Amino acid sequence: MERVAPEKWYQLKRLADDITLISEPFIQEFYRCNVWHVRGRDRDMLVDSGMGVVSLREWVPLVTERDLIAVASHTHFDHIGCHHEFQYRAVHSAEADLLANPTRANTLADPYVTDDIFDALPPAPYCSECYCVRKAPAARILEDGDIIDLGDRTFEVIHTPGHSPGGIALWEAETETLLSGDILYDGPLIEDTYHSNAADYLASMRRLLTIPARVVHGGHFPSFSGKRYRQLITDWLNDKRMQI
Repeated sequence: MERVAPEKWYQLKRLADDITLISEPFIQEFYRCNVWHVRGRDRDMLVDSGMGVVSLREWVPLVTERDLIAVASHTHFDHIGCHHEFQYRAVHSAEADLLANPTRANTLADPYVTDDIFDALPPAPYCSECYCVRKAPAARILEDGDIIDLGDRTFEVIHTPGHSPGGIALWEAETETLLSGDILYDGPLIEDTYHSNAADYLASMRRLLTIPARVVHGGHFPSFSGKRYRQLITDWLNDKRMQI
């Protein structure tokens, strides 16, 4: 398989509300994490950081222009690979130990990271068998209801366990924008990883349905409208009722 030069690894797409999507287009869509950069007056916020196979700080100047808080929506390999590159890191308390002590098993690099998840490989010396996430202890431990203040805009931490115990979404009430992580996106949801919990997932989805989102930026797949958001949750809940 061909390898990609580091300067071609990342793709940026500017969206409304001073939010930029940073993606890794050579990773297949199902495994490709959405990295969200949010511009604030006093500092910026990075939500997730991709696989870490190419340096974000070196090849995406946007993330080094100003002070920045790097938030982990949760600690699976595809979301925290470059967190070690940032000094001010934040994660929910339920997954703080995973961010500080990642392994191939507890980040799900095993069994998912193989050459098969790529359409083209990262630059040498990357190898899938050698891949691991680097330690990145958090500077801030997040809990449900905490506020991340960027100066002129604030995001509320919504604890959304189910996909993983420390999963979070981030809610900006003023713009009705939700950064939903992996609890909900417009694609196949993962509800059966080693630390998923069905009861927590159900409670999180019911809670999310009460949030009046206008636009949702998920952990994977394209962003979607509030109408689609409510449809996805309602369909999911109805499917669970039918299974009982």
